[in-house]
Amino acid sequence: MGHGFGELFKLRGIVTYKISHFEQKSFAGWISHGIPNTIRRILDQIIYVVPPLGIGYLVYDQVEKEHHRLMLKNPADFEDDK
Repeated sequence: MGHGFGELFKLRGIVTYKISHFEQKSFAGWISHGIPNTIRRILDQIIYVVPPLGIGYLVYDQVEKEHHRLMLKNPADFEDDK
């Protein structure tokens, strides 16, 4: 066939333009658009992420405190021992 991948047919009446990968600016608008967009996305998702994490931490903390309390020996049980 003699054609490379992507050149197996001809489009007629459609004009396409390409810019070389070496001519593109990889980080164009990264600071002016990327950072504000990242901050906006984080602020949009905070309401869905922080409350479950907070509740999970509170439950974990209470369970650990209760476990520690249950592992302590009761001094009243050992009053008769010599």
